[in-house]
Amino acid sequence: MIFTEDQFALKEAADRFAREVLLPGYQKRENQPFDRDLAREMGSLGFIGTDLPEELGGLGQTSITTGLVAEALAYGDFNMAALPVNVSLNAAVLLQHATKDIAEEWVPKMIAGEKLMAICLTEPRGGSDAARIELRARKRGGDYVLTGEKTSITFADSADIFLVFARTGSPEDGAKGVSAFFIPEGTPGIARLKFNDIGHRVVGRGSLFFEDVVIPETYRLGPEGTGFTQVMHGFDYSRALIALECIGAARASLDEAWAYSKDRQAFGRPIGQFQGVSFPLAEGESIIEAVRQLAYHTLQLREAGLPHTAEAAMCKWMGPKHAMEVIHSCLLTMGHYGYTFDLPHQQRMRDVMGLQIGDGTAGVMKQIIARQKIGRAAVPY
Repeated sequence: MIFTEDQFALKEAADRFAREVLLPGYQKRENQPFDRDLAREMGSLGFIGTDLPEELGGLGQTSITTGLVAEALAYGDFNMAALPVNVSLNAAVLLQHATKDIAEEWVPKMIAGEKLMAICLTEPRGGSDAARIELRARKRGGDYVLTGEKTSITFADSADIFLVFARTGSPEDGAKGVSAFFIPEGTPGIARLKFNDIGHRVVGRGSLFFEDVVIPETYRLGPEGTGFTQVMHGFDYSRALIALECIGAARASLDEAWAYSKDRQAFGRPIGQFQGVSFPLAEGESIIEAVRQLAYHTLQLREAGLPHTAEAAMCKWMGPKHAMEVIHSCLLTMGHYGYTFDLPHQQRMRDVMGLQIGDGTAGVMKQIIARQKIGRAAVPY
């Protein structure tokens, strides 16, 4: 993959910020609320919404540039790197399907790092089977009334805006009966519950409860029954970005493990001279570079307007899985010291693990790949 001079310049700026600002506080931030000041600083430096329109505060660059920034930032802090991925996905939905007034008011705030938006798709009875959404949106005059629950929602505790998918049709309509709604902060009737997760704690997951939440019809995104399609198209983009996030975190652990293998002495020489130490790290280098190239290839297909659903699904299951395995190998390279909370490997491993579940499990991704190859013959009945 060949990058332009402008892309390299932005990547270098993100690299410096990741190493000098994000990395030193990565572990300290784990049990703290999402750092809004840090988010605004990222926005002011142009690290959020790089692919969004310049007139709204973005840089008007390609999705490949967004991938470079997400990968670079994840080197320093996997959780803060989730912000540009979140904004690029969600803002695109608003720009394509919300009213002009909504998009022009909220997208610049998201790009500036001032406002967070949560996608509310998963429900207690439907994660991977998202077409079976039960949360209801009943039409009442010029309004909709939403009742139900969403769960396993990223940024549930800290989001200012919600992109909610609700059933406007009958259950028999499946995905065609699902519509999308924009719900801003301050809307009455919404309660939150934060989960006590293993990792990715800064970003956080939780449940949202909607009790007769009234919103105007103008908050519906696009025609009724098109919500599910809207978000599914966006996931092809975010899945490649997620892989690059995971690769950024694995890259940081690899660099630290290589440095340790040069300095640590055993039997009178650096442990890097032992193939039992160096070969696992060499394998890690090979694996994450392969996944990295696949992710940028996927983004390149997207930029060319070519199909990339299968490639995006490959990125999504391979990125978190292999990144976690590589980070684990780096932890073991550090021996007994690696098995402490003093070093960041354990946190990176826990943070990356969450992406093996969120935004689609490996099993679902492989099902998508199979369906792209043999069509409905791959769909279980």
